[in-house]
Amino acid sequence: MSSQHRFYLSVISLVMILTGSLSSQEAVPEPVGTTGAVRTYGINYNNKYRSPIAVGLEYQSISPIKITYDEEYRINDFNLKGTYSFKSIPQIQPFAGLGIQIVAPLKAGDTGDAETFSHNIYYGVLGASYIHKFSKQIEVGGDLYFGLGQAVYPNIDTQYNEPRGALEFLAGAGGSAAFNISYNFSLSFHPTLRYQRSFSALERFNGLSFGLGFGVAYRIGTDPDDPRAEIKSIRFGEFELPPMFASMQSYYSNNPIGQIELTNTEKFPINDVNINFMQAGFMDAPTKSDSIAEIAPGESVDVDIYAAYNQEVFSIEGISPLTAELSIDYSARGNIGRQMMTVSYDLYDKESLTWDDDRKMAAYITPSDSALRNYASFVRQSARDVVNPGLNESLQIGLQMFYGLTEIGCIYQKDPTSPFDAAQEDPFVIDKVSLPRNTLKRGTGDCDDLTALYCSLLESVGIETSFITTPGHIYAAFNTKEEAKNFQQIHPDKSRTLNIDGELWVPVEITLIGTSGFEQAWEVGAEEFNKYENETEKRGLYRTREAQQIFRPVGLKETDLGLQYGEKASIARAVDQEIGQLVNKIIAYYDQQAREKDSKSGYNSLGTICTKFGEYNRAEQAFNYALALDRNYLPSKVNLANIMFLKGQYQNALRLYHNVEQDYLSRSRTSSAAYSRIVLNLARCYYELQNFDKSADYADQLKELDPALLRQYSYLSEDGTTTAVEG
Repeated sequence: MSSQHRFYLSVISLVMILTGSLSSQEAVPEPVGTTGAVRTYGINYNNKYRSPIAVGLEYQSISPIKITYDEEYRINDFNLKGTYSFKSIPQIQPFAGLGIQIVAPLKAGDTGDAETFSHNIYYGVLGASYIHKFSKQIEVGGDLYFGLGQAVYPNIDTQYNEPRGALEFLAGAGGSAAFNISYNFSLSFHPTLRYQRSFSALERFNGLSFGLGFGVAYRIGTDPDDPRAEIKSIRFGEFELPPMFASMQSYYSNNPIGQIELTNTEKFPINDVNINFMQAGFMDAPTKSDSIAEIAPGESVDVDIYAAYNQEVFSIEGISPLTAELSIDYSARGNIGRQMMTVSYDLYDKESLTWDDDRKMAAYITPSDSALRNYASFVRQSARDVVNPGLNESLQIGLQMFYGLTEIGCIYQKDPTSPFDAAQEDPFVIDKVSLPRNTLKRGTGDCDDLTALYCSLLESVGIETSFITTPGHIYAAFNTKEEAKNFQQIHPDKSRTLNIDGELWVPVEITLIGTSGFEQAWEVGAEEFNKYENETEKRGLYRTREAQQIFRPVGLKETDLGLQYGEKASIARAVDQEIGQLVNKIIAYYDQQAREKDSKSGYNSLGTICTKFGEYNRAEQAFNYALALDRNYLPSKVNLANIMFLKGQYQNALRLYHNVEQDYLSRSRTSSAAYSRIVLNLARCYYELQNFDKSADYADQLKELDPALLRQYSYLSEDGTTTAVEG
């Protein structure tokens, strides 16, 4: 192996070792506005470290490929090269070069043909390179070029005793691997495949050759990492933040916390502008506020700032002074710029808020809290045996929760430091709303505290709630899901219920808890709402679930409250008494209506509502009144038969059902659904009287009339204790 080849191999090994060691290093990190966080992605090194112009000197040692020049020569090439880098595509770099190629005998003093054909080629080339930067220090690429040169053979005389000259065509393709000592200075390694052809008869050096060498270059420009090169193309407008509240965590993610004006101070556009807000310790990553494709020269834009806080905001107590960072990343003429500003503000704990938007109350209604769910379950179990199946279920649950809170001694207590009425009048006053779990444990609360607790308990068992605001006050309401036309089945006084989108809602003045019963709290709640019937702008009703689409419930760290639930029997007694009073009021209303009208339909309605509430004796009396007015009045006759069946008087029920049966047969109405029900009830009566043959006969008849109805009872079903009452 020649010394020249060994030299080439040594150089290649050195470059490979150098390149490998550097390429294994991490990419240059960029801060993202949070302590200890770095970003090693997204850096376009070609753009960031682009130099518009570079000047370099290259050296190559050249050897022929597959051919010889008849003699041994040492061929050295020196080239002065100028390169330009496009701003839009910095990887493409056109270049021009001037150089000299020196061809001399390998052995000094050789006087043969080698000396004769020694020569110099003075040439110029044009070409282009493709260069890719893997980091600030490492880049690789390739190039193509072509050019013309003038060869001068000083030892070949012409007839005029002048050196012989020849025009040469040059072309080549090569690669490069460069190590950038700094932004301005670079060392490179160049293997090249070259082609040369003479336009004269001097063809000895025509053909392909291989070149290997080094280069050094100086790049014009300032290192982007140098503080003196920091891009400052944006002027910040004033940016101040109001107090922030942990309870509004979810709101800040989708609604701006502030706005800032950004102005492009350059005489050229800036592109790919990304605005991020970062609060160390309370965010997992910067919050992206906006992305702007381009800001024109001198243009100003207003940008809304958002903040996606993590769950840590719920851990603070009181007021925490904080400093956040606003960062702007952008591209200015291919260079990457970043500007930052800091802003200070106060972050309040999760129980603090301002009442600039009444819907914020929804953030304090926490139905997912296991402590509340457990207590709500206890209350429902306590009242399980006194539930009236005829009374609206939501209404019964509403009064159950009311008396459940009464049992543990929950009472109203005005907030001495920030009463709701004072806070509501001034949207800048900072109020406190206790979390429902804290109010439940403490047993006292302001109107907002008790409203949040009561609504949370109801929502935890699936009852839809809302909160009502009037001047200086807030209280609760819940949805019965009853159609508005049936208000009498909730309460005979229509003004007691609120017709919201065709459904009846019950308002509850929850501050009366512990001092009054549910009925009075309901009455006062309705009066407060109706008080502003002609000034509706002074009252508001906000559905909890709708408001929580904007103001989600605050995050909780659930712990055992150690709550003493109270006595089940005491809760059951209070609930039973309240249900009894309410049922009596509803029945009394229907009784009054029936007496005033003195009509068979009125008494039939009275009997129907009594049956619904389980008052069978009063129902029997009402149906008999109706039949006294018209002994053939079919609805009351059927309903009276049903009452007899429900009371276990099957012979009386059978007699009445047969009477109704004959009525249908005489009128040829046997194809009606009502007749099928009569046949069913006859089969059931005979079954209860253990006359199974007659029961089977009517069951077979029902199978022909309505097989689906018969299947519901699975041959009169295992449940023979219920029957329908016709209204």
